[in-house]
Amino acid sequence: MSESGVVQIADVAALRALAGGAPFTSGWMAVGEPQVLGFADATGDHQWIHVDAERARRESPFGGPIAHGFLTLSLIPALLEQTVQMRQRMGVNYGLNRVRFTSPVPVGAKLRARFAVKEVGDIGDGGVQVTWDVAIEREGGDRPACVAEFITRHYF
Repeated sequence: MSESGVVQIADVAALRALAGGAPFTSGWMAVGEPQVLGFADATGDHQWIHVDAERARRESPFGGPIAHGFLTLSLIPALLEQTVQMRQRMGVNYGLNRVRFTSPVPVGAKLRARFAVKEVGDIGDGGVQVTWDVAIEREGGDRPACVAEFITRHYF
């Protein structure tokens, strides 16, 4: 880990050494109304629990508007990038094996993620595939907002 708290990975061997180890934790990131409204516009998901604050306060079981689950999920790459830096030629998001939205994210909440390297496997062409166990936590929450098994590919 560097002085900034960011995990530095220089090569495949360093990445493999992290498999099965302790998770790394990102910094906090706020999820504000502009993000939620922009996500609604980008995806066409304008369900009132996300975009109508007054109605959400009156009618939803959450007491106010909440972020889209898929918005929360889409923050994983950004949170990973602020947590782990790889000296690689290229890295790509490859997919997800499992995703659960286990608690709501109120608009204005702060989130952070815990990333643990579950496994690292060869994929050919000098690349490796990494399976990450990810838990996105809400500040003050008693359980994660989202848990996922996230897959990335890296070429050093």
